[in-house]
Amino acid sequence: MPYQAEYIWIDGHQPTPMLRSKTKILKDSVKTPPIWGFDGSSTEQATGDKSDCMLKPVFTCKDPIRGGKNILVLCEVMLAQTGAPHPTNTRAALVETAKKFAAHEMIFGIEQEYTFMRLNGRPLGFPEESGEPEPQGPYYCGVGAGRVMGREIIEEHTWACIEAGLMIEGTNAEVMPGQWEYQIGAADAITVSDHLTVARWLMDRIAEDYDVVVSLAAKPQKGDWNGAGAHTNFSTKAMRQSYVAIEAACDALSKKVNEHVTNYGHDIQSRLTGKHETAPWNKFSFGVSHRGASVRIPWSVARDKKGYAEDRRPNANCDPYTVTRLLLDTICSNEKAPAKAAAKAKKSPSKKKKK
Repeated sequence: MPYQAEYIWIDGHQPTPMLRSKTKILKDSVKTPPIWGFDGSSTEQATGDKSDCMLKPVFTCKDPIRGGKNILVLCEVMLAQTGAPHPTNTRAALVETAKKFAAHEMIFGIEQEYTFMRLNGRPLGFPEESGEPEPQGPYYCGVGAGRVMGREIIEEHTWACIEAGLMIEGTNAEVMPGQWEYQIGAADAITVSDHLTVARWLMDRIAEDYDVVVSLAAKPQKGDWNGAGAHTNFSTKAMRQSYVAIEAACDALSKKVNEHVTNYGHDIQSRLTGKHETAPWNKFSFGVSHRGASVRIPWSVARDKKGYAEDRRPNANCDPYTVTRLLLDTICSNEKAPAKAAAKAKKSPSKKKKK
């Protein structure tokens, strides 16, 4: 019996790319989803005279919405004429960087914040036409009517991620009403980015049934309200063994502030103001348990003298493939690869022996 494969990809929309998808009906005998085409001129990825683009499947999982044998197929966008990665294909660049620094065994966990919005552009939990609810305070991890909005969507999304086999680790209501978070990871850069992208698609698709918009805007509501981020936890093998390596990673990040911030999502300056649990966008800092720092080191890591750190700068609307690639490159370029360090340690005793 035929089954449905939902092909998902990231488009060329600016300033923040959007997710697109379409359905391919596959015969029961087809076990591997084939390359497929689409009209790139309708997704801001091609011109009308050369409109064909290719979808190259890179990750598949169960389709928890349709059920049965149906699947979700995450794709990279490729140029139809040459078969090379499309300029909007940031995953391809991450694959190369991940290969380069594989010996560092770097893993990530991403905390995806987002805001539920009505179709009129007002956050869920705010008065429908004008005005504001009570100030921030009772909403974070809240329980009860008037404090929590959209829980039915959260529950459905969480189960969908679990049934799809995605690495979802938890959920919670956030500081602003109508704002929530789920966590994906921990895994290598490619896996965590793929799983987050599919989780984003599932959230959009499920909220669609409730006439609710899922906003990844950095500052969805102006005023004295928290913005929305995608705090990215990171750890190399060396960091998981030594606190010195954690401090060295922070030092490396301090030297490339602009390169990271300008690639961490649209409208980042409206969110990274130094208020609402953020550091200023143009200043770098790190500290233990400090949510107003660029990079937070958890208290348990400081106690154990090893572990991971959290880059609190990425926006909710960031490209996870770009964020993890930059962290890989900046931190691992500054860190000796474990294999090289081990080889050096092995050589040194024999040199001493000759003396």
